[in-house]
Amino acid sequence: MHTDGFAKWTRRFEDERERRRAQGDPDWGRSATLHPAVWASIQRFQVGEDGDGANLVGKADEAGDGDYAQAVRLFVAEEQNHARLLARLLAAGGVPTLTGHWSDTVFVRLRRLMGLRMELLVLMIAEVVALRYYRALRDGTDDSLTSDVAGRILSDEQRHVPFHCERLHASLAELPRAIRRPVMVLWRLLLLAASLVVAADHGPALRRLGIGRLRFVADVVASSGAVVSAVLVPRPDAWTSEG
Repeated sequence: MHTDGFAKWTRRFEDERERRRAQGDPDWGRSATLHPAVWASIQRFQVGEDGDGANLVGKADEAGDGDYAQAVRLFVAEEQNHARLLARLLAAGGVPTLTGHWSDTVFVRLRRLMGLRMELLVLMIAEVVALRYYRALRDGTDDSLTSDVAGRILSDEQRHVPFHCERLHASLAELPRAIRRPVMVLWRLLLLAASLVVAADHGPALRRLGIGRLRFVADVVASSGAVVSAVLVPRPDAWTSEG
């Protein structure tokens, strides 16, 4: 297993944690003003970011790579920070958080069905969808606090995707060669289905952010080609995302 590789990821996550600490939080004194459809959309994404990650951490521990398990803990902490940032953003707009949403429940149940490989494949679907969503949220509003929060989350997600690609590359390498590409073809079909569901569910918000449903789906699917390449070829660090 790529032990030295995941020690590198642990250092990256720790460096980012220190940078966040030095940077401090957004200026929560600013009020946030958004269309109700966008607030409703943010509420749903906040639920998706908010979890303790215990299931993923447990599977990472079972994988037997201490560096990877530590990196996963730091990844989970970043996701929890996203939930905190979104909750504070909602509070700045006087909007409550939700206690749950059906789409998050479906994702969590899917991820828990099987082992680490399946968990990461499903998690990667959520991460790739999130990349396009947070870019739309950052660029599609003139609310400075919202753009600030979305930009911070987006920069984290751009590191998360290659991190998961590296572990999935190692995981798929354990499968027969003939199966690896079909697994990723199936993953892209699941990503397409998930992006269609998100586009339908968040359509009014996406329109307010200047991106229609079809464009959102097309952009998500287009971005997945680079992810598949990073998982299948042994150069996962070559994967980069649009800023």
